[in-house]
Amino acid sequence: MSSDDLISVDYEIFGKVQGVFFRKYTQTEGKRLGLVGWVQNTDTGTVQGQLQGPRIKVTEMQEWLMTTGSPKSRITKAEFKNEKKIDNLEHSTFKVAR
Repeated sequence: MSSDDLISVDYEIFGKVQGVFFRKYTQTEGKRLGLVGWVQNTDTGTVQGQLQGPRIKVTEMQEWLMTTGSPKSRITKAEFKNEKKIDNLEHSTFKVAR
């Protein structure tokens, strides 16, 4: 796989990630990187979603999700799964799901 292959990956972020504008910052960063996908809160206090775009940009976003997040968040763990190469983007934008 090359760095410009399109990939899709699911993520879940643990820690203090709800009530700290984590979803909004995630959406903003995803759009800044030219990614598409979604982000939402879970009932268990985590944030989950999906990223799609060029591998190099998805990797950059994964690093951001693991280390940065929103200013008031405290990330304790980030899990990424179901990574796969895709031929076309399955989303048109990066949205905050309810």
